[in-house]
Order: sequence, then C-alpha cells, then structure tokens
Amino acid sequence: MARKFLYLIAFLVVLVIGGGIAMTIWAEDLTRLAFVPSAEFEEQAALEDNAYEDPAMWIARPGMGDGDPARWRPAGFAEEDIAAPSAVFFVHPTSYVERGRWNAPIDDAKANGGAKLFVQGMASPFNRSIQIWAPRYRQATVGAFLTDKPEAKRAVDAAYADVAQAFDFFVATIPADAPIVLAGHSQGSLHLIRLMKEKIAGTPIADRIVAAYPVGWPVSTKNDLPAMGLPACATADQPGCVMSWQSFAEPADPESLLAAYAKGPDLDGVVKLPENVLCSNPLTGGIGGEAPASANDGTLVPNGDMSGGELVADAVPAKCDPRGILLIGDPPEMGNAVLPGNNYHVYDIPLFWMNLREDYARREAAWLAAHDRAAPAAKVEPETTAS
Repeated sequence: MARKFLYLIAFLVVLVIGGGIAMTIWAEDLTRLAFVPSAEFEEQAALEDNAYEDPAMWIARPGMGDGDPARWRPAGFAEEDIAAPSAVFFVHPTSYVERGRWNAPIDDAKANGGAKLFVQGMASPFNRSIQIWAPRYRQATVGAFLTDKPEAKRAVDAAYADVAQAFDFFVATIPADAPIVLAGHSQGSLHLIRLMKEKIAGTPIADRIVAAYPVGWPVSTKNDLPAMGLPACATADQPGCVMSWQSFAEPADPESLLAAYAKGPDLDGVVKLPENVLCSNPLTGGIGGEAPASANDGTLVPNGDMSGGELVADAVPAKCDPRGILLIGDPPEMGNAVLPGNNYHVYDIPLFWMNLREDYARREAAWLAAHDRAAPAAKVEPETTAS
C-alpha cells in the first residue's frame, strides 16, 4: 500500500503542474491554500563543486545496472540492442508537493520516489543509449507554479542552478565528441529551455545536439526558439532541432491553459500565446499536421498500480490544433490522471513512447551522417549451441 500511495502522490503532483494550469482550473484561493508555501523562502546553499560526482545525486546514470529506472522496458518489448553513441540528459518533472518549503530537500524520500517513477516512464524511450543521465535536483515545489510571489521565481532559479551544475558535470564526463540528446517534461522542460539559452546556444555544444525534447511546457516560436539556438524540427530525419507538444483528447477545452499563458510572462519571462506556441507532431516528426492512429507504433499504457505498463499500437492519432495544442482524438484509457478539459499532460510522452524512440533513432542517424560518423552497430550476442 505504501508503494501504491507513493505512485499516486507522484501523479497528483503532475496534475497541478504545467504552465499554471491549476491556477485557472481550480478556485485560485483554494489552490494556493493547498499548495503554495506559507513559509519564508530559504536561500539554497550552493552544492559542493563536486556534488554530482556522487552517484547518489543521479536518478539514472551509466553503471547503475538493474537499479537504473531509465533502463526499464515494457513487458514483451523486443528490440535489437544498439550501441547508440548519444548521451542523453533528462530532467524529470515536479514530484514535490509540500508547503513547508519552496524547494525539495535533495534527500526527500517522497519526491525522490516520484522522480524515479517519472524517469522510468519518460526517459525509457531513450534507452537505446547506455548513456542516460537524470539528475536529482532541489526542484521547486508545485505551489511555486501557482503564484506570482517573488519567492516562486527564486525557487525555480534555485532548482535551475542544480540542473545547470549537473549538466556541466554531464558534459565534462561523457566523451568529448559524443552527440547529445536533451529531454524533459513540465518543470524539467522549463529548465531545459533555460539551459539551452544560457549554456548551449552559440557554443560548440550546440553542434553536438542530436535533438531537444522539452515536452509538456510551452515553447515560444517567437522568443524561445531563437534564444535556444536551434530550430523546430520540420522533418522526421532532421538533426539539431526541437520537438515540443502538449496533449489533449477531444473534445478539447484548453481555454484555462491558454488563459494562463495569456495572463503574462511565466517563470522563464516569456509570454506564451497560442499563435506562437510550438506544436510538434510526434507521429510525423514535423511541425503541425496530422497523422492517424495507425501511425502510432506504441502507446505506453500504465498498469493498475502505475509501476509498469504495456505498449499498445494504433492507440491514438495526433493533430496539431490552431490553438497550439496536440489533439489525440477520443479520450484513450490511460488511467485516472487526466486533467479537466481532456488535458493529457501527464501522458505527453507515454502516448507516443515508441514513436519517440524511433524519432530519436532517426535524428541520431542523420546527425551521424552529417558529421561523417559511422552508424551505431548492433550488439552481437555470443552464439549458443543447443544441447
């Protein structure tokens, strides 16, 4: 029961995160009362310079073996193992709901348990690579996204500082010529957007980016993309580009979400309006457009206690709407974590688990070809002789 409760808490966190959704869906006063910290902001002491040398500071990293949640694969999933050369940096979404602090302690058991679950479901599409790195960080509590108090921005800035430090260690540790994949969801994507602006755009690292997947947080085509230094992915085999989407079943009612964006700058300082929010289509690999459910090679449908799931082909279509959202047809049966308005925010990545895996493989192949590098080779298992 304790494990099941932890999973439930982790999913409830995401229900109230993502571009200020909860601020407009629920009564503002009640939402703030339930989630916004009443405590004073505590300045976060900087981590030690070598903090991320400690394996305990990573939810996933090479060498963890069976304890690495990013190495998880759905039951029955079969794929030839590939020695993919890319190193993946994944930033998990919010898993901290407490009101007593603006930032999660690095050793908070509930927050870490939820973060591990998110890495299992959301980073696993990238585990063609053995180099998946997902840092622990002192994430901003969910209430920081439900208020315009100055403490909220300070909390997000503090969380970002940890992510940026983890990224520096990641870059210094992986092979110097390794291609890089960036991925995250919700709060994690917000940090990725800023990371690309401050640490990647205009640097040699930019040429190493296979693709960036800041999913579940709006990316402004007018302001964010130019600052991030990479274009939106226009074709399925284009390397060095950005994919981002926010999923709604039909009939979709995104008005609360859109109203929240239109109220003013969010915590990255950019006004998010429908006409300039990037809508990538994970079934086509391009901007906008639509694709039928038959193009969906595998939706990760969670099991009852959310500890695993199975891949279901042809589950949902995908069509970009003029309002800047991704429509997935009739509401699919994914579990009880669907937001009002048919908002499938929690499932942005699981809905397209297999296609995202294939998207990464295509873009990596294109990046390698563009850089005159050999394609990844299959890992050859030793032959066995039947007795």
